[in-house]
Amino acid sequence: MRKSISIIILMVGLFLSKPIRAQEMGVSFSFFFPKNGYFSAPISPLSLRGVGFNITDNLAIETGASLYRMSGMSVTGLPFQTNKPMVGPFFNIMVPVELILQFGTNDFEVRFKGGGFVFYNFLTKLNEGNIDREIARYLDVVVAQSRFDFDNKIGFGYEFGVEYIQYFNRRFGVSIGANYYIGGADLNLRGPVTAASGSGQLITTNFDFNESRLDYTGLEISFGVIFFGR
Repeated sequence: MRKSISIIILMVGLFLSKPIRAQEMGVSFSFFFPKNGYFSAPISPLSLRGVGFNITDNLAIETGASLYRMSGMSVTGLPFQTNKPMVGPFFNIMVPVELILQFGTNDFEVRFKGGGFVFYNFLTKLNEGNIDREIARYLDVVVAQSRFDFDNKIGFGYEFGVEYIQYFNRRFGVSIGANYYIGGADLNLRGPVTAASGSGQLITTNFDFNESRLDYTGLEISFGVIFFGR
């Protein structure tokens, strides 16, 4: 975690120490498809991406931010396997910092991206229905009811992708792109579970899934309108 924060601070330092020439600014409409989760969309127009500067003609740094309403995401680090989203819905702020390798002409451009991202969730809820069904399957009981608490921490990860931009004039263009994100945040699910066996016997036990993590893995598809100075 400290290493990731240091990298972010270094990137911010680059922005502050270098005379910035705006590469471009744009508003994008992005759609997120989490691994083992529910389709999610941003809260338009609160998605601003492509803010940065050129290092050389073919190399650039970009950042931005998106506010998502995540419908549901999965959890890793559990003692059982599941493909059901166990967290959500919630709101999510995601900020990437990307190194861009770009090639093109006056009419179009292709960009290959890679970098890191940080995110934070708020108004986070657990999908108790999915959790209870998975716990019941794990305990081999008829029904289970959980009352879990969890941590809501800053998460981070890395991402890579590609973007195609079609320029219509020297001030305007449109883009389509895809990024794949691999990251997570410590969740530490914990709390009591009451379960009923086939014979009707009630069992109450406490779980502490201290290795559980919110799985921020998935594909983002974006469509954008770009305003730039060329």
